[in-house]
Amino acid sequence: MAFDLKDINTPCYIVDEKKLIHNLEILKRVEEEAGCSILLAQKAFSMFSVYPLLGKYISGTAASGLYEAKLGHEYMNKENHIFSPAYKEEEFDEILNICDHIIFNSFSQWAKFTSRALRSNKQFGIRINPEYSTQDHAIYDPCSPFSRLGVTKDNFQEELLEGISGLHFHTLCEQNSDALINTVKSVEENFGKYLNRMKWVNFGGGHHITREDYDVEGLISCIKDFKSKYNIKVYLEPGEAIALNCGYLAAKVIDIVHNRMDIAILDTSAACHMPDVLEMPYRPNVIGSGKPYEKKNTYRFAGPTCLAGDVIGDYSFDEKLEVNDVVFFCDMAIYTMVKNNTFNGMALPSIYLSHYDSELELIKKFSYDDFKNRLS
Repeated sequence: MAFDLKDINTPCYIVDEKKLIHNLEILKRVEEEAGCSILLAQKAFSMFSVYPLLGKYISGTAASGLYEAKLGHEYMNKENHIFSPAYKEEEFDEILNICDHIIFNSFSQWAKFTSRALRSNKQFGIRINPEYSTQDHAIYDPCSPFSRLGVTKDNFQEELLEGISGLHFHTLCEQNSDALINTVKSVEENFGKYLNRMKWVNFGGGHHITREDYDVEGLISCIKDFKSKYNIKVYLEPGEAIALNCGYLAAKVIDIVHNRMDIAILDTSAACHMPDVLEMPYRPNVIGSGKPYEKKNTYRFAGPTCLAGDVIGDYSFDEKLEVNDVVFFCDMAIYTMVKNNTFNGMALPSIYLSHYDSELELIKKFSYDDFKNRLS
């Protein structure tokens, strides 16, 4: 990062355009070599100011509800897919109007909206649950016991397939192509007899395609084999892979207190600005830091909210930290802006885009009005 710290107001997210394009070039290669279509899962990254850039490389957007669908329609305006566990009656007509692929979570939902759906010139799918878990994070596992997401083999209603042109499954979270390959085998075992009746299958998200150790060739081979076997179109809808390692969260040290260890209170909050740190949980990397006690000076980073557990993690540094020092958390473009909140009246971080020439463009600065207008 070559920009001058005096140009930024903390806390803020900084998205690196060069790194974003690097990821997009990998995804475009997958599209071209595998012959598939890749969609941005907006639930992970909804920085719509860069949607025109994304649209030069990928095929469109995937939404989890009406508002995301409207965002994709307005700012990328390419293929616009949507999946929701259940659709609201009063929103469905607008969804039909702006989405070209609508995926249902149950046959009861499909039956509820079939008559309206079939009067439109759109495509419809059913989400399936292959009941094959590939991860240990139960909160992110759609195949965990009693999952509400997707129709299982035992609950599949073949007699209601008229008008359904695709199947959708989403089972992965930050995983490599081996997890997908094994999941596809389970899909074939449980739902293979329906695949020849379909025009498309959506492999969902959770593919860490742009991670350095990801087996891109394995992914391409998997997709090509599946397409060849069933003569079917394949979609992927990664979220994290779009902006993986493309963003930073810059924060300032506003005080240092001591309680058996040094605690640096920052002007950013795990609870408000990077909630996955507490939900996952995980410890984000900080530029120039080491593991606790690896370097000479160790600090616990904590937020300024009233939440006792608003703790980001423990970090060590060669030099002592001082009040007003700025620290940079890595990989902060994904699941941050889309999840942040104003608990305790915390200001939302500004959003910057770092261009190729290192020029920082302020995309959005939030104010008291953004906090107030969420309330009544």
